[in-house]
Amino acid sequence: MWVFVATALVLVSGCAQQDWIDRTLVTVDVSGVWTGSAATLDGQPSFNLHLRLDLRQKAAKVTGFLLTPIGMEKDTRGDAWPIEGNVTNDVFTFEAARAIVTGELTVDADEMKGVGVIGQGRRVTITLRRVEVTAPAGSPPR
Repeated sequence: MWVFVATALVLVSGCAQQDWIDRTLVTVDVSGVWTGSAATLDGQPSFNLHLRLDLRQKAAKVTGFLLTPIGMEKDTRGDAWPIEGNVTNDVFTFEAARAIVTGELTVDADEMKGVGVIGQGRRVTITLRRVEVTAPAGSPPR
């Protein structure tokens, strides 16, 4: 009887919550320089902003900078906001400093697409393409 109860409890507890491995699985690396745009969703006033993300990934944690048009020239940090984010499976979620931009993007090789919010709640579609791959710190050059 106890064996039956113990087996039932193990099975039920396994179904009740997502496995910790699934929650922490990282299948993509978003390190590098990404460029693209953020455009309003249908039905909103016209808006299109060019973006550049310079990202570094260590395990699931991502840090870097978001650069807007004034700071988009290489090695310029004029209009750069720090980014903090995470990768789970193939989804990259991030927030730039002071929540100027947040996003949840699906990564497919050297492209990322998804939705985000800019400023005071303006929902946008974000589309980015990797233009430069950055080697992880301590890695030999390619």
